[in-house]
Amino acid sequence: MEEKLSSVAKTFTPSPIQELSHLAQGCNAINLAEGFPDFPAPPCIKQAAISAINNDLNQYRHVQGICDLLALKMKEIHGLNIDPLTDIAICCGQSEAFAATVYVPLDPPRWTLDSEKFSRYSPHNPTGKVFSREELEVIAECCRRWDCVAITDEVYEYITFDNQKHETIASLPGMQERTIITSSLSKTFSITGPKTKLTIVILTAENAKCITVTKLIYCLVFMLVHLVVILGFRVPRYVFSGWRIGWAIAPASAASAIRNIHVKITDSAPAPFQEAALTALSSPPNYFETLRIEYQLKRDFCMKLLDSVGFRIQFKPQGSFFLFAELPKDCLLSDVEYVKELIEQAGVVVVPGRGFFRGPDRPSDGSCRYQKRYIRVAFCKSDATLSAAAQKFGELSYTAREG
Repeated sequence: MEEKLSSVAKTFTPSPIQELSHLAQGCNAINLAEGFPDFPAPPCIKQAAISAINNDLNQYRHVQGICDLLALKMKEIHGLNIDPLTDIAICCGQSEAFAATVYVPLDPPRWTLDSEKFSRYSPHNPTGKVFSREELEVIAECCRRWDCVAITDEVYEYITFDNQKHETIASLPGMQERTIITSSLSKTFSITGPKTKLTIVILTAENAKCITVTKLIYCLVFMLVHLVVILGFRVPRYVFSGWRIGWAIAPASAASAIRNIHVKITDSAPAPFQEAALTALSSPPNYFETLRIEYQLKRDFCMKLLDSVGFRIQFKPQGSFFLFAELPKDCLLSDVEYVKELIEQAGVVVVPGRGFFRGPDRPSDGSCRYQKRYIRVAFCKSDATLSAAAQKFGELSYTAREG
């Protein structure tokens, strides 16, 4: 088989994160790395899926009720008029709903947006930044000026803190007709799937007019393979990752194209879990408020924990369920080296921060040294897991700081 591999494929070696993951598994480390909850999904949603399976709702299916509920929520929360019959496509997770992305970096410590940059997430992974209406207007103005389409990934829309409120860019003047909103059940209902936040795709009429549906399918499949194999993106092992219920909300012509591509690739989102989505999307307001309160408590617990062992958190997360923390001042290790020490000495695994930065245009430029000074911590864990991690951190020796 080796002779059949391309010369490019042969040049790839395991990434530092992959090596750290193997090390963590061998040490049975507490997982604060991957963004999946280790606590159960709401019982009523699980029961709805079980009931659908027992009622033999196991074939290709489109549950229009999901679209109806989403249209009502978009009107109630964002004031958008969405036609549930034409403007929504149900997909196999959020990741199937978009075909290309443009990643642009943010600068620490405030992780703000200026007129020369676009952000991929809001609330943002890994920093927890929730972009303001003024910052979204910077993107909207660029889209209007250049006749571009904004594709947003809004899976953290209900997980915001300290009275911050997520706003969709589609609610800004002139943007509903040029925005494709993608989201899923994953983060809100602890049935997480692949990533996903605000992602901007530049799609002009000029570069799109010659693309056929077949070409789009090939482009989507190629891009997913490219993300996983070429760029090293990993598909996390999430709670109930097989649920894969996501959607795209867009002008009718775009939604129709997305549905057609979806049918060609996967045909149908899992039927029993579409039925369960009806229960999830019908959750009362107090469910979402409780969700925010519980995650805010977890955020505060982890901030206090990291601060107690010398980490610097210059930006308090406003949303999502991640912390992006700078290594202690007296720590001479890089992010990867520190994570290795953390696994071996404390039995806790987090994510080295370097993977969230774009590589510097000039590798020797010392101004980019900060890219190796951050770690990401996922606090979407049970209280028992977080307490165990706190105890491990407390027992951590100072070897890692001595370099």
